[in-house]
Amino acid sequence: MNFSKSIVSVALASLLFVGCKDKTTDPVSETDTSVPKVKKEITAANLQTATFSIDGMTCAIGCAKTIEKELSGLEGIQNATIDFEKKSAVVSFDKSILKSETITKVVENTGDGKTYKVSNMKL
Repeated sequence: MNFSKSIVSVALASLLFVGCKDKTTDPVSETDTSVPKVKKEITAANLQTATFSIDGMTCAIGCAKTIEKELSGLEGIQNATIDFEKKSAVVSFDKSILKSETITKVVENTGDGKTYKVSNMKL
């Protein structure tokens, strides 16, 4: 009986020792000191809108939102809207900064680089 109590006591002590680590962190390392990118204003003369189909999307959140986020993060994109139901995209961009081929490459390289295919690009 004494041996069993010793085993239980050692197990509890080791559990507390491992489980109760100091979880305080350095507030300096957690602070994001990066400066957010400010996108350049797009003039009306350079604004172009592209509409195209995207094949290979299987869900609205994982696929469509991921592609939309990738496009929206590009310099020169004013607005990117992906419609999962219609498997289509509407992208407004600065034609002096981006080309439709670049937008196609970004969409097709999102994820594993083999899943999404752009077709029917209309400017």
